[in-house]
Amino acid sequence: MGNQVTILEGIIEDIKLALFQKWANNVPQDQQTEETLAPLSANAAETTIFVVQMYMDKINEAAEELKSQG
Repeated sequence: MGNQVTILEGIIEDIKLALFQKWANNVPQDQQTEETLAPLSANAAETTIFVVQMYMDKINEAAEELKSQG
């Protein structure tokens, strides 16, 4: 089970980095400072956790619904 958590954490980290990079690429090069990029990084982390958690909740709800129908 511990290995699955590690895999999930790795997936979350990959998504967070990709999301941050997508947002950072939209910031003009001359404005890419620690002050402008730090909030983007924090927001990418929070957004990723929110989306992954919501996705997992929806999958679990669907699985429970299927179990109750069967």
